[in-house]
Amino acid sequence: MAALFPLFTKISYPCSFSSSLLSLPSKIRRLVPATITSFQVPTSFFSSLCRNPLYNFDYDSFYASLIGDLAHKRHLTQMHAQLIVSGFAHSGFLITKFVIVSSDLGYILYARKVFDEFTDPDVFLWNAIIRTYTRHNMFVYVVEMYLRMQEMGVSPDCYTFSMVLKACSSLRALEMGCWVHGKIVRYGFECDGFVQNSLVALYAKCGQIELAKRVFDGLCDRTIVSWTSIISGYAHHGQPMEALRIFSQMRQLNLKVDWIILVSVLKAYTDIEDLEQGRSIHGCLIKLGLEFEPDLIISLTAMYAKGGDVMVARSFFDHFEVPNVILWNAMISGYAKNGYAEEAVELFQQMISKHIKTDSVTVRSAISACSQVGSLELARWMDDYIGKSKYKDDIFVNTALIDMYAKCGNVDFARDVFDRTPDKDVVVWSAMIVGYALHGQGQEAIDIYHSMEQAGVVPNDVTFVGLLTGCNHSGLVEDGWNLFLRMKDYGIEPREQHYASVVDLLGRAGYLDRAYDFIINMPIKPSVSVWGTLLSACKVHRRVTLGEYAAEQLFSLDPYNTGHYVQLSNLYASVHMWDHVAKIRVLMREKGLSKDLGYSSIEIDGKLHPFHVGDKSHPRCKDIFEKLVSLERRLKEAGFVPHMDSVLHDLNYEETEETLSYHSERLAVAYGLISTAPGTTLRITKNLRACVNCHSAIKLIAKLENREIVVRDANRFHHFKDGICSCRDYW
Repeated sequence: MAALFPLFTKISYPCSFSSSLLSLPSKIRRLVPATITSFQVPTSFFSSLCRNPLYNFDYDSFYASLIGDLAHKRHLTQMHAQLIVSGFAHSGFLITKFVIVSSDLGYILYARKVFDEFTDPDVFLWNAIIRTYTRHNMFVYVVEMYLRMQEMGVSPDCYTFSMVLKACSSLRALEMGCWVHGKIVRYGFECDGFVQNSLVALYAKCGQIELAKRVFDGLCDRTIVSWTSIISGYAHHGQPMEALRIFSQMRQLNLKVDWIILVSVLKAYTDIEDLEQGRSIHGCLIKLGLEFEPDLIISLTAMYAKGGDVMVARSFFDHFEVPNVILWNAMISGYAKNGYAEEAVELFQQMISKHIKTDSVTVRSAISACSQVGSLELARWMDDYIGKSKYKDDIFVNTALIDMYAKCGNVDFARDVFDRTPDKDVVVWSAMIVGYALHGQGQEAIDIYHSMEQAGVVPNDVTFVGLLTGCNHSGLVEDGWNLFLRMKDYGIEPREQHYASVVDLLGRAGYLDRAYDFIINMPIKPSVSVWGTLLSACKVHRRVTLGEYAAEQLFSLDPYNTGHYVQLSNLYASVHMWDHVAKIRVLMREKGLSKDLGYSSIEIDGKLHPFHVGDKSHPRCKDIFEKLVSLERRLKEAGFVPHMDSVLHDLNYEETEETLSYHSERLAVAYGLISTAPGTTLRITKNLRACVNCHSAIKLIAKLENREIVVRDANRFHHFKDGICSCRDYW
C-alpha cells in the first residue's frame, strides 16, 4: 500500500477503491497486486468532486500529472486500474500519455497491451505506439503499426510519416519508403520540414543519392539535419568529393556544425586519403570541444590509420579503456595497409586474448596482415583460428585465406581452402587463379578457369589479370594472347593492368617488336606500368635502343621513380656500357634519387630474420659466413660457374665472384641451413627481383643439401628442389 502513496500525494481527502475492483476486466484484474485491495477509493468521491462547483477539478491534468510521475511497473498497473475504475480508461489523451510513459520506462509489451485494449485510437495514440517502437529501434513493428493504422482508416500526420520514414531508412526498405512517399504527397505533407528531412535521410541511406539530392534541393528551410543527411549519404556511398563539396557550401552559410556531420566529413577525407585536410577538421573539432566524442575518436583513428600516421591513430585507440570492434578494425586494417603487418597481427592476437568479439572485417584485415608477413606458420595458425570460428564458411574470409596461403608460399594449402569453400563466386575462383599465377603455374590457372566456365561462373577483369600473369610466368604466349582476346566475349574492357600483362607476355618471350607494336596501337595512352614492363624485357634480351626509348617515356611520365633509372642502368651494365652506367648514376644523384636497398628475410621458428648484401650484423654472423664458404666450395666442385652479369658494376673477376656469394638471399639460405633440421623447407622473401646468379646457385644448393627452398621475390614464387626451379628458368 505504501507504494501507492506517491501517486496520490495531491489528494488530501482520505481515499479507498477496493469495492470497484470487481468491475475491472479480467485481463486488468490479474495485473493488480493483492495489496491494492486494502486501499479503497470510491468513485463517488470523484463524482462528488466533479459536482461541487468549489473544486472545478481538471481530471485530465490531474491524472496526466500522476502518469508523468510514474517510475515503476507496479505503479503503471495500479494507475491503469485506477483509470478504469474511475471511468477514464476511454480517455484518448490519458491513454496516449500512459503509453508514452510506459515506453519511456522500457515496458514496451505493457504499452502495446494498453494500446490494443483501447477502442478506436486516434492519430495521437497511434503515434504514441509507433513512437514506442521507433525509440527502441524496433522498426519492423513501426511499419506494421503504420499499415494497421492505414487499414483502420486513421489519417497520419507529419510526425507519423517522420517516424515511418526513419524505420524504412533503418531497414533499408526503399520500396516501402517510396510507397510512403506517395502517401505523403496524397495527404499534403510533402512540404513539411520534418518529413522532407526524413525523405532526404531515407534516400541517402538507401543509396539513392540523386533522389536525396532532389528532395534536398527542394527544401525551403535547410536545417543541420538536412545538411547532415545529404553529406552522410554522399560520404557513405562512395562519393566523398561530393560530400566535401556540399560541406563547403554549408560552411559558407555559417551554419554551426555538430559532431554527427563531422563524422561524415572525416570519413570523406579518410576515403580520399587527404590527411592534411583531415587534420584541419581535427583542429576544428578541438575548438568546438568535441575531441572526446566517441564516434569522432573512432573516425579520427580510422583517418590517421589509413593515412599512414599509425602512431597518432594508436594514441586515439589507446584512449579507450575498452575499444569497440569498429575501433579495433580501424587500427588493425590501418597497420596492415601501411606496412605494419606484424603490429597488425600482434594487435589481432591481443584482441582475441581479451575475448573481444571479432567480425568479418577484423578477420580479413588480420589475414591480409598474415599475407604480408609471409610466415607459413602464422598462416596455419590463422587458418586454425578461422576453422574454429563462425567464419569458417564465410566466402569473403575463405577468399582471403586462399590469397594468404598463396602469398605465404604454399599454393597447395590455398587449393585446400578453395576446394572446401561452398558456393564459390567469381572472387573465389579468381583468387585461386591468381594464386597459381604467383607460383608460375600457368597451366593450372587455365585449368581452373575452364572449370569455372563449366560451373557457369562468369569471369571478371581480375580473373583475366590472374590468367595473363600465369601465362607470363609460364611462357604460354599463345594461350595468353587468346585469353586476352576472350575478354571481349564477356564484355570486359581491358584496363592498364591487362595491357601491361600482354606486353610482359610478349616481352618475356622475346617478341619485343610485337610488344612495341601492341603498345603503339593500344586504344588508351600507355602508362608507366606498360613502358616499365617493356624496359624490363629489353634488359632481359639486351635490346638497348628500344630500352632507351621506353626509358625516355618513363622519365617523362614519372621522372622521380628510382626504379626506372636502375632498370636502364642495369640494361647498360648487362652489355658492359659502363660509361652509360656512370651517367645514369650521376643523373640519379642530381635528382636526389637513391637505389632501394635490397634485403631478404627467412622465417625460423616463427621469427623473421632479415639480411642485406654482405650483412654482418646477425648474432650468428661467423657461422653464416663459414657456411657460405663451405657452400661456395661445394658449388665449384659441382661445376657451378658464377653469372658475372649479376653484379652490375665494373669490377674484376675475383671481386665480382665474392660480391655474388654475399647477396642477401644467399645469406638467408646459409642461415636457414645452419638453423634447421635436415630436410626442413626453407622459406625466404626478397623485396626485389632475385638475381640470375643467386637463382642458379640456389637450384644447385637445394640439390646438394637435399632441401626444398621457396623464394618469394618482387614478382613471383620460386620453388627450388632437386636442382630445378618451378619457373623452369623462365622468369
